[in-house]
Amino acid sequence: MGRLTGKVAIITGAASGMGLAGAQLFAREGAKVVATDVVQDVLQEKVNEIIASGGDAVALKLDVSNPESWNVVVEETIAKYGKIDILVNNAGIHIAKGILDAEVPDWNKVMDINTSGVWLGMKAVIPHMQKNGKGSIVNTSSIAGIIGGIADAQGAAYSASKGAVRSLTKHAAQWFGKDNIRVNSVHPGAIFTGMVEKAGIKSQVEMGEHYKNLAPLPPHAGEAMDIAHAYLFLASDEAKFITGVELPVDGGWTSN
Repeated sequence: MGRLTGKVAIITGAASGMGLAGAQLFAREGAKVVATDVVQDVLQEKVNEIIASGGDAVALKLDVSNPESWNVVVEETIAKYGKIDILVNNAGIHIAKGILDAEVPDWNKVMDINTSGVWLGMKAVIPHMQKNGKGSIVNTSSIAGIIGGIADAQGAAYSASKGAVRSLTKHAAQWFGKDNIRVNSVHPGAIFTGMVEKAGIKSQVEMGEHYKNLAPLPPHAGEAMDIAHAYLFLASDEAKFITGVELPVDGGWTSN
């Protein structure tokens, strides 16, 4: 407990899945959490639960692909909490189409949210971190951003977008290290979330069975809180000498 005491964290895509798990865990560890999502009603319900459990959190609507939406969230965060210590760029989407069947609107939508959303988030918060003299940014990529189609044969835009996040993270780590701003990426493997469930996989066990030949570590598929703990470590002062790192959380998939 208390690993983020006194820190202010913005988390995107926090209404469900890995973002929600991150918001819950960060609040338990003492952070003041600015939970953001486009799904405002669900987000507010989840934030109310965090507050009822003793956490300090606020729900703000955010379209990560819209720079003005980012400006509003940052302004409201500064007005309420006075600073920004942590940004977790977690929001993302997946469109299951490969190179030959994807259309331009599919490609652009995935890139706008998964890649441009990360860039816009960093662009909005880094000036405030520079004023503070430090900060930690955690960008959510994917093992698809490392090994491409092996992880996601039917997600050409998704793999490309997550590969871009991987490179953008390293660029930012190099460029803003002088400002004591750390920038790292987390690369989930097979993680059972609501988005996966909507795709037809009904349980973590079922997902693990599907990927058991790729992820050697049982149960072969992770859960959202596994990613949240990676976010927590990289966001905390425990990782104060770590930047530009890509951290796979994949049950050993990328060790193949």
